[in-house]
Amino acid sequence: MLNYRELDLKLVSAAFILSLIGIMLIMSAQYYAATDYEQTYYQRQLLWLLFALVLFVVVIHLPLRLFDVSAYLLYGAALVMLVLVLIWGHAPGGASRWFSFGPINLAPSDIAKLALIMVLARFFAYTKLSLVSKRRLALSTLMTVVPMLLILKQPDLGTSIVFPVILLALWFWSGLSPWYLLLILSPLLSLVTAFHWLSWAIYFGVLLGFLAVVRPGSLFSIVVVVANLAFGIITPYVWSRLAEYQRQRILAFLDPTQDPRGAGYQIIQSKISIGSGGMWGKGFLGGSQSRLDFLPERHTDFIFSVLGEEFGLWGSLLVLFLFAFIFYRATRIAVRCRSRFASLVVMGAASMLLFQCVVNVGMTLGFMPVTGLALPFLSYGGTALMLSWALIALIVSVDYRWQEY
Repeated sequence: MLNYRELDLKLVSAAFILSLIGIMLIMSAQYYAATDYEQTYYQRQLLWLLFALVLFVVVIHLPLRLFDVSAYLLYGAALVMLVLVLIWGHAPGGASRWFSFGPINLAPSDIAKLALIMVLARFFAYTKLSLVSKRRLALSTLMTVVPMLLILKQPDLGTSIVFPVILLALWFWSGLSPWYLLLILSPLLSLVTAFHWLSWAIYFGVLLGFLAVVRPGSLFSIVVVVANLAFGIITPYVWSRLAEYQRQRILAFLDPTQDPRGAGYQIIQSKISIGSGGMWGKGFLGGSQSRLDFLPERHTDFIFSVLGEEFGLWGSLLVLFLFAFIFYRATRIAVRCRSRFASLVVMGAASMLLFQCVVNVGMTLGFMPVTGLALPFLSYGGTALMLSWALIALIVSVDYRWQEY
């Protein structure tokens, strides 16, 4: 029989407070919306929170072994749903991201995040391959790339970038050296620096020097050099293959003022919202950016901007502290639990929540491109909220059963 008093109630309380703050901010963001439907978003989010809490209770009662043995089954089901949503899915602008069941939208991409955490945790927990084995790296990469490409096909660039982050976090937690991780990521730096021949030449010189110092092995070094050359050469092709709105988002991130009424509008209005909040904010329902409809997507992508305007620096710091606290508690749990599979699940869950928080907040402050990545617990969205609470349930469940192998 589960003893609720022995659960990590501090961790649960932090997630619950964030969820309540999210409902309050959604209510404020849509309080002056044009339609009754938009004004009642917070009511639907409250209903989703009740469903999420029921899911939380269900998950903490399930044995960890069940998640272990069903990891590949969940992964397979997630892939099937990602394929089906491309055929029958719905979303604004011609994308295919959700299954619509009347007023309820189900996003398979959120389920795929959980499935990837499970399947990678099981793979890394039981594989006999060495940490730097080419087969180990290739298989785990393949598991990650398949759902990622299906989500890119929707298209949903923001959600797709979460998948390689989960892989990197679990590579690191399973024991792969940070130097190897840096070299694996190096082709992305080549992709970025190759927009100008001088920056690419400087970068390539630094890379060769780094390889000479680290000495990861001849074959690995050759693969890294070839990959960096390839990524640098294909940079113009990649840029041409991006959708127009994606190119505009990148350009707006670099200089929002070049298109203040177009691609740069969101970032400019978000920074105005946060900056106008000052230390203490304008108070609940007092945000002029929301009231006058200047801030777009304020109940989803830019919910943190509403927080900054209405509750100021101190309110924003409170939310960031709660996220940091969740990550801290989860890391402690991952360190002490005896099950390797459970430890990897916890770290994958914590890394995903932290990454989405960092990207979303950075986006609203203009430090990162607008990706459409929601802020866990706070942004409007039923599937995302239930996923966040499912991850909290897994972390709490692992903590409760930390002595199990």
